[in-house]
Amino acid sequence: MKTFTVHAAKTQLSKLIAWAQAGEEIVIAKGSTPVVKLVALQSTAPARHFGAMKGKAAVTAAFFEPLPAGELEGWEE
Repeated sequence: MKTFTVHAAKTQLSKLIAWAQAGEEIVIAKGSTPVVKLVALQSTAPARHFGAMKGKAAVTAAFFEPLPAGELEGWEE
């Protein structure tokens, strides 16, 4: 764990952020009193839930019908 004063943290912020992203704990102090800890955020993908869209969308028979000629021409360009 490394401790920096507010003034030192302001002048070395980019370096402190890089250290925090590397897993280092950075403490910022006012005078000799620690007041905050700088740590990297953990990015996690939200959990997927099977069946979350159940009942919210419907596929009718029209979905399986051929597209009109005008629509098909647009796809062929």
